Amino acid sequence: MARTVARNLAAPLLFLNLIMYIIVLGFASWCLNKYINGQTAHPSMGGNGATEFFLIFAILAAVMGIVSKIAGGSHLRAWRGDSLAAAGSSSIVAWAVTALAFGLACKEINIGGWRGWRLRVLEGFVIVLAFTQLLYVLLLHAGFFSSRYGPGYRDTDYGYGAGPGAEPGHKGGVTGPGV
Repeated sequence: MARTVARNLAAPLLFLNLIMYIIVLGFASWCLNKYINGQTAHPSMGGNGATEFFLIFAILAAVMGIVSKIAGGSHLRAWRGDSLAAAGSSSIVAWAVTALAFGLACKEINIGGWRGWRLRVLEGFVIVLAFTQLLYVLLLHAGFFSSRYGPGYRDTDYGYGAGPGAEPGHKGGVTGPGV
């Protein structure tokens, strides 16, 4: 029962983050399109000097977040140490880029000026995603602290030829009288 605590918490968080990253991708793409077309006077656009950089990093964070959720879904299904490598590394990179977008969102808010409702919603989603993605990364790596909470980093029972019918302690090496 206690072995699935992190898994049971990470699954809904994965789904929530996936939906939020899709929303961020949609809003950031729309805003960047308006920004490139020079339509910053649009009622729901606006912006300031940090807007262009924020939108680029928000799109990058959203794409990397969506891809990391695909690897995370595969890991939650298998819940083994080898699937943790792909899910963990991609989620850390997605969190790092989301943290960069978070910093730019804070800078855009700090600069001020008039920003439309879509930019303000996008800033809010990126700020929330920075914290929920960090929590997701910590839940994925819960096995690092104790193998009770997730796949341990020290699993040595698979990959060496040992299986259900193998002798304990035998790793499948060469044996015989001449060795």
